[in-house]
Amino acid sequence: SITEETVELLEPYLDMEDYNLETAKKVCGNVAGLCSWTQAMAYFYGINKEVLPLKANLALQEGRLAAAQMELNSAQNQLDEKQMELDEVQAMYDAAMKEKQALLDDAEACRRKMSNATALIEGLGGEKLRWTASSKNFQNQIINLVGNVLLATGFLSYSGPFNQEYRNLLLQLWKNEMDNRKIPYSKNLNLTGMLVDNATVGEWNLQGLPNDDLSIQNGIIVTKASRYPLLIDPQGQGKVWIKNKEKNNGLQVNS
Repeated sequence: SITEETVELLEPYLDMEDYNLETAKKVCGNVAGLCSWTQAMAYFYGINKEVLPLKANLALQEGRLAAAQMELNSAQNQLDEKQMELDEVQAMYDAAMKEKQALLDDAEACRRKMSNATALIEGLGGEKLRWTASSKNFQNQIINLVGNVLLATGFLSYSGPFNQEYRNLLLQLWKNEMDNRKIPYSKNLNLTGMLVDNATVGEWNLQGLPNDDLSIQNGIIVTKASRYPLLIDPQGQGKVWIKNKEKNNGLQVNS
C-alpha cells in the first residue's frame, strides 16, 4: 500500500540528521522502532520499485519458457516418433544392403565358377584333338597288339646269341613274314621302349650297364627271358652290372 507520493512526503524527514535509530532511542524506545520501520519501508519501496518490473518480466519469461517447453516437448515427441521410423527404415536398409551384398557375393562366386568352367571347357576343347589322336592310337595298339607281342617274344627267344646287325635282320624277316600272313603290327615298333621303361634303363646305367642299344637289349634279354642267360662278356661289363644289380638280393658268386 506504500505509494511513491508517500515516500516523497517522507523523504524530508528521512534526510534529517537526527532521524535515525540512535537519536530516537534517546527520546523513546517505541519511537525508535517506528523510526527504523519507516526507514526500512522507504528502502523496501525503492528496492521493490526495481524488482516489480523484473518480477513481471520473470513471469512473462516463465510463461514464454513454459510455452517453449511445451513446444520443445511436442517437437521431442515428434523427433522420437521420427527417430523410431528412422530406426525401422535403417533396419530395413541394413537388411536390404546385407541381402544385396550376399547377392553380389553369390554373383561374384558364379562369375568365378563360370570363368573356371569356361577355361576348363576351352582347355578340354584343346585337349579334344589330343584325346582323339590318343584314342585312335590306343585302337591301333589294340589291333597291332598280337603282332607286337609276337615280335617281342621272338626277340626275347632267339636274338640273344646274335649281334646288333643280325638282330635287325631277324626282326625285318619276321616283319616280312607277318606281312605275308597279314598279321598286324606297329610299323614303327620300338622293342626296347615296349619291353622296358626309361627309368629302369637309367637305373641299369647307374649300375654299370653301357648305354648303347645292344647293351640295353642284352639287359632286356637277361631280365625278361624265361631261360637263364649265358653271357659272353670279354670286357667284364655284364659281370659288373649283374653284381651291382643283384648286390642287395643275396647274389652268390663262384669265382
